[in-house]
Amino acid sequence: MIARLSATIAAIALLAGPAMAQDYNLDPTFGHLNLVTGYVPDPAVIPMIAGGSIDASGLGGQCVGFIANEPDFRVNYEAGTDFPLIISAVSDEDTTLVVNAADGTWHCNDDSNELNPAVTFASPMSGQYDIWVGVYGEATTAPAGLYISEITTGAESMGGGDH
Repeated sequence: MIARLSATIAAIALLAGPAMAQDYNLDPTFGHLNLVTGYVPDPAVIPMIAGGSIDASGLGGQCVGFIANEPDFRVNYEAGTDFPLIISAVSDEDTTLVVNAADGTWHCNDDSNELNPAVTFASPMSGQYDIWVGVYGEATTAPAGLYISEITTGAESMGGGDH
């Protein structure tokens, strides 16, 4: 009986793992784009408010910062050949990125360009990319720009990594 109860508790714990913290089935707060390789203008820039009350470290790996439950933004991407997909954020605050890629894997970054994060998919798959822009340190919010590009990060397109 105790072994069965322990197995049930373990199964419930696995089901309540990292994917429960962020719900990519919810509508994104700041909208979505449908992009096909070679889109213009590049980069696509989306103004938003970064941050939230959920600690992204619960996803494991290199995930840090505080994010919202629902995605901030969604990209439906049709991949071609020879183009990466670069997702980055720029803010006056220290921001982080969490991306649920088209294959369902989680990718996180903090401080690729000074205090600005970037996630690069060298050979991106076609499909849905759900994006959370977090704020490092504490559960707060900050104005930010989300950049979706095949050629540059947001910090590079602004002339450096200290913006």
